[in-house]
Amino acid sequence: MPIKFGTDGWRAIIADEYTFENVAVVARGAAQYFLKHPKRANGVMVGYDARFLSRQFAELAASMLASEGLKVFIASTIVATPATSLAIVKKKMAGGVMITASHNPAEYNGFKIKGDYGGAALSDVINQIEKTTNSGANVKAAAKWFAHRPQFAALIKSKKIKELDAKSMYIEELRKLVDLKRIEQSGIEIAYDPMYGSGINTLEHLLPGTPILHNVWNPGFGGTNPEPLPQNTEDFARFVVQGKFDLGLVTDGDADRIGAIDERGNFFSSQMILCLLLEYLVEIRKKRGLVVVSQSVTSMIDKMCTKYNLPIQRTPVGFKYITRYMLEGKVLIGGEESGGIGIPSLHIPERDGLYNGLLLAEICGYYKKSLGELVRDLEREYGPHKYERFDFHTTDARKQLVLKKASKGFKTIAGEPVVAISTLDGYKYILASGAWLMIRTSGTEPLLRYYAEAPTEEEVAKLLDFAKKL
Repeated sequence: MPIKFGTDGWRAIIADEYTFENVAVVARGAAQYFLKHPKRANGVMVGYDARFLSRQFAELAASMLASEGLKVFIASTIVATPATSLAIVKKKMAGGVMITASHNPAEYNGFKIKGDYGGAALSDVINQIEKTTNSGANVKAAAKWFAHRPQFAALIKSKKIKELDAKSMYIEELRKLVDLKRIEQSGIEIAYDPMYGSGINTLEHLLPGTPILHNVWNPGFGGTNPEPLPQNTEDFARFVVQGKFDLGLVTDGDADRIGAIDERGNFFSSQMILCLLLEYLVEIRKKRGLVVVSQSVTSMIDKMCTKYNLPIQRTPVGFKYITRYMLEGKVLIGGEESGGIGIPSLHIPERDGLYNGLLLAEICGYYKKSLGELVRDLEREYGPHKYERFDFHTTDARKQLVLKKASKGFKTIAGEPVVAISTLDGYKYILASGAWLMIRTSGTEPLLRYYAEAPTEEEVAKLLDFAKKL
């Protein structure tokens, strides 16, 4: 069966499609790309997250890359995806690989491919590597190598693979990027939840004494998907309220996505975080540039760009589409609704959950306000924008039926007239009130995603109920 790449590389269920043999096949496919890269002599980076067998999968991938003639660096410990990306940039490497399934359930693992700029590989590169990976010659060569593969320890001893402390490099970079002193002196109380993921054992080196929940290695993620969503962060919400914290930060499985909990236990996705970061970057950091966001991001961002006279670009869902703009022009900030935010005007062109969380803490410290107060300030100026996403796990037949109905369009949704439709990614229906409903398929899981935004939570619920009944 062909190995299928999604929006950000390859992901599959461990011991089903995600096997050591298939990782070797994908790693060899990636090696053929890196071997032609202008910076190939500087090597490639291999990082890995806190999932089951991630270190072992990383060692196998590194061994294959080294066997193909590449100089290889492997992270000496569990690292966040942005730490792997940063190491690529710092060492001027040809690119790299991150063994992670990001926010997917614990039974998944994955193989993200990173460019030499320290960000998601672009679509043409992903497509090229996927084609090479599935070629008969590559599959045959990988199988032959796997049967007689060299020992990882021997490749380390011969220095064909070198360990690199990417985590320390990352921590030192964050010290430079964030005003940690302002956070500490502001009196703002923060807490952090890495969701047992790649963010473990990191924040304590930057803000010692910060209360941290789920800060241990647990490849089962405590039975909860490591994705910053309200239903996955109930324990942390209680922790924030009971501890009377002004801000609770939460990152996903590979720490490239961000979510936040306010002092009342309310969950805020990156929708409002993105808006707060934009406001701070423009008004306080005095930054300007193009704002690039995916199709599913809040319409509040459009209102803010109008106020600040900033250009805005919408893209399909998938950070690789945002990355392309980051590499082509002067992008101020780019973001997705699912927690991925990149600020290339200050940092690498990559999602970085911990950096964005620390910057959010800096904002709270600057204004001496809690997260809830900051969001209420935004809503007073731009109006309330309530948002929710529903992931619908279904059969392929039902999925195709829903998409067929969606393609025909609707005159009204939940009793409100549809005034515009966008097919940039899936189907997005704009209603007369400015509320919207979006329907699309996931690029990494067998499901449909329904997104809705409206002035009230009741209206959002009605929009999602409409979609669920299709």
